Amino acid sequence: MRLLIVGGYGTFGGRIVQLLETEPRLTLIVAGRSPGKAKAYCEGRDRARARLVPALFDRDGDLATQLAALAPDILVDASGPFQAYGEGRYRLIEACMAERINYLDLADGSDFVAGVASFDAAAREAGVFVLSGVSSFPVLTAAVVRRLSSEMARVESIRGGIAPSPFAGVGENVIRAIASYAGQPVQLVRGGRPAEGRPFTEQMRYTIAPPGRLPLKKTLFSLVDVPDLRALAALWPEAKTVWMGAGPVPEVLHRALIGLAWLVRAGPIPTLSPLAPLMHWATNRLAWGEHRGGMFVEVEGADEAGGPIKRSWHLLAEGDDGPLIPSMAVAALVGKALDGRTPLPGARAAVRDVELEDYEALFAGKTIYIGFRDDTDKGKALYPDLLGDAWKGLPAAIRAMHEGAAMADGRASVERGSGILSRLAARVAGFPPGAADVPVKVRFVTGGQGETWTRTFGAHSFSSRQFAGRGRSQRLLAERFGPLTFAMALVAEENRLSLVLRRWSFLGLPLPMWLCPRSTSYETVEDGRFRFHVDISHPLAGLIVRYRGWLVPSQDSSTVVSPAALPSSRQPLAVHSVQPSPVAPDAASTRRG
Repeated sequence: MRLLIVGGYGTFGGRIVQLLETEPRLTLIVAGRSPGKAKAYCEGRDRARARLVPALFDRDGDLATQLAALAPDILVDASGPFQAYGEGRYRLIEACMAERINYLDLADGSDFVAGVASFDAAAREAGVFVLSGVSSFPVLTAAVVRRLSSEMARVESIRGGIAPSPFAGVGENVIRAIASYAGQPVQLVRGGRPAEGRPFTEQMRYTIAPPGRLPLKKTLFSLVDVPDLRALAALWPEAKTVWMGAGPVPEVLHRALIGLAWLVRAGPIPTLSPLAPLMHWATNRLAWGEHRGGMFVEVEGADEAGGPIKRSWHLLAEGDDGPLIPSMAVAALVGKALDGRTPLPGARAAVRDVELEDYEALFAGKTIYIGFRDDTDKGKALYPDLLGDAWKGLPAAIRAMHEGAAMADGRASVERGSGILSRLAARVAGFPPGAADVPVKVRFVTGGQGETWTRTFGAHSFSSRQFAGRGRSQRLLAERFGPLTFAMALVAEENRLSLVLRRWSFLGLPLPMWLCPRSTSYETVEDGRFRFHVDISHPLAGLIVRYRGWLVPSQDSSTVVSPAALPSSRQPLAVHSVQPSPVAPDAASTRRG
């Protein structure tokens, strides 16, 4: 199969090559206006098993002659920006149909993608497929909504967003597209009716948190002009809201773009297009933070009885794998065609041609993680609720400790730091004294929206309150020790559950993380028995406390509140047992232990 990639050495085209170059059945024609750049790019992919052919291709030139010379089976338009094609913007599609060449594009403009359907009859007559918007928006989002809504009788709301890594490397055409529509009117569905939105002047915050993984920090998303605004509304016409956003970081640059978009909306500036070069420079030069990105889709609806259902899908991409995702829909469709599963002829948005399982096959082997959450309020216990579908993958001994146990007994060893600062910190936190072997009891009581754990090491006891984080701590486990509150991510890996500290505060006021104690806290299973490990230190004080041991659930009616008297949301014994304020994450472990 011969695949012509227009813009093949560019940002998205290059990633398509990267995804497909291991397929020996392909000839990849890497084309663009610069033959030199195309040749240099192909020579740099020296490990490719596909045949790479550099070529000159000018989308504004004689298309029929160029297509006849290159003779591709499929053409992929990975150039853009599609919002700027203007008059004659569908010339390439028309030329492909005339030469009976199948066509794909990565168009991200809602107007452009919506207009492709007008060529449906001509594409059918030519016997070719013309698929537009073959990217994360709207192909991946549509596949996810189908999965999330599979048990819904009615879909009422669809929201989603993408948060790229600050080091993803954003192409110039992407920035040109954003600059062209920021603050300009776009069509969407709001309140069940057609409405007008203004990109980058509407915001929401959301935490992307695949179950059992370290979540992204709660991210500010702004409305963007993507095909989903109309394509998803057409697929689910009963939906009252369809909203899609982008959450670029650092947030200070995002907020600068928001301010400029408001100037466009208000009228002083007609468009941000002249600023596109500066925006591109700033986006790719002023980058800091975590090299991680993500995506979410949230669907609200109702079941057959009219009861509410709320579900969400989360994707986390570490390092350099995230930027490949927008090009994966093309890779999936090409793979299907190679296997004889060619898309049906016709012209349309590609919202029904790729399913989530196609993406999942491409995610495998990469540092891309996905998961689902049922956010319907059903009174779930704390840990199962925060861990989502990762909960069932934990060892039975850990799940038993966190779901239904009223008390646990065991033994532990405790080590204390010897320095003045470490002893003072341990005393303030209420940590137990050092001991080589000491009995441990953990008791918890559920009430309100959380649980209280009382931990007893020998004759020494202390308590803390644990609950689901809110606001900037959404999707995190929060634990309060007096005036200090620690927010931790529950990370499930193999047979271990770790608590990773992400935020802390004093009387609700956020504190800088560089001041926070360091903590290694986890629970695991050895020889069928639940075990916990907590290690708390500080750069200035050294070791503060280290304790580890084992616990088994117990039901001691003389010391434990009757489970029947507790709210149904009660959570199991938490190993946070011995964690003071700065050690909240460990506290979790401790309670676990």
